[in-house]
Amino acid sequence: MHSPVLTIVSFILIFTVVVVSHEFGHYLIARLNGIKVNEFSIGMGPALFKKKGKMTTFVIRLLPIGGACIFEGEDGVVAIPSEEEGEDPETAEMKKSLEAKNFNDAPVWSRIASVFAGPIFNIILAYLLALFIVWFCGADLTTVASVMEGYPAEAAGIQAGDVITKIDGHATHLYREVMVYSYMNSGKEMKIEYSRDGQKYTTSLTPMYSEEDGRYYIGLKGGGDYIKCNNLRVFKYSWYEVRYWLVATVESLKYMVTGHAKLDDLAGPVGVANIIDDTIEETAPMGGFTVLLNMMNIAVLLSVNLGVLNLLPVPALDGGRLLFLIFEAVSGRKLPPEKEGIVHLIGFVLLMILMLVVLFNDIGRFFR
Repeated sequence: MHSPVLTIVSFILIFTVVVVSHEFGHYLIARLNGIKVNEFSIGMGPALFKKKGKMTTFVIRLLPIGGACIFEGEDGVVAIPSEEEGEDPETAEMKKSLEAKNFNDAPVWSRIASVFAGPIFNIILAYLLALFIVWFCGADLTTVASVMEGYPAEAAGIQAGDVITKIDGHATHLYREVMVYSYMNSGKEMKIEYSRDGQKYTTSLTPMYSEEDGRYYIGLKGGGDYIKCNNLRVFKYSWYEVRYWLVATVESLKYMVTGHAKLDDLAGPVGVANIIDDTIEETAPMGGFTVLLNMMNIAVLLSVNLGVLNLLPVPALDGGRLLFLIFEAVSGRKLPPEKEGIVHLIGFVLLMILMLVVLFNDIGRFFR
């Protein structure tokens, strides 16, 4: 039995690294574009620590989840002196300087870059972590180990030793991608491309539903064929690793939107903490380094998830803000910041309600 302290420390470190990466992306690109950042905060709730910099206040808050990078004037709150007739040159110059640092006065593409940078930095973090993981663990190739008797893959002519190269037009590089497309399928026909002895083949099959497991199967087993990546190959397969998590996240969202997912399929901070705890317990007998690799793998998953989810066109998320900015870039018209701020506030309230629902569901799992 491991100490719960290790779970708590791992949870805080993973969330902090993932959130700092996201918010630092916003901060860095905003500053490079001359936009003032009023606050850079990590966590939610009451402030535990504050340090006022030259232009930005850096804050650590009580709850180690979430964060914020607040731009000057982003939601219509602007600290700019009102224009007065006959003001002295020094005041006028100060006003001009402040206006240049206002988010809403920056060029639209500078604002788009500043908002988009958060999710992009999450992907960059995931790739850097994947380099370490793949160097030591290698990669699982899309080689079929065996075909299940009586399942669609057998009828479609796929054999052990075949290499799956594409599913429904999507290139597959890791066997886990094959598993994702299989698991997320809802009974629709799948077009599978594979190679055998250097020859390319194409076949189609319709997954078979299992009443016992409540999901569809194509009847393939694989993932036992690994390739070492402690060489230049690591750069390519680390990208495939990140791409796998991108595919898994996007396909999971599609699965949810089409009504196939349940509330129990969602996990909030408590659910993630439970996953971390279970992972530590299972891998601790294999040594500290194995635990570290698994914690980094969870960080990759969370970083990609945070990046993708933030790009959803939902008010209060980066995707919602990007929607307004792209509209402005295309139409040349800007929605009043105050009205946009109200839209994002409503979105934020709805997101908080969803977080509470997921939180109580996570807690409820302990009593089932």
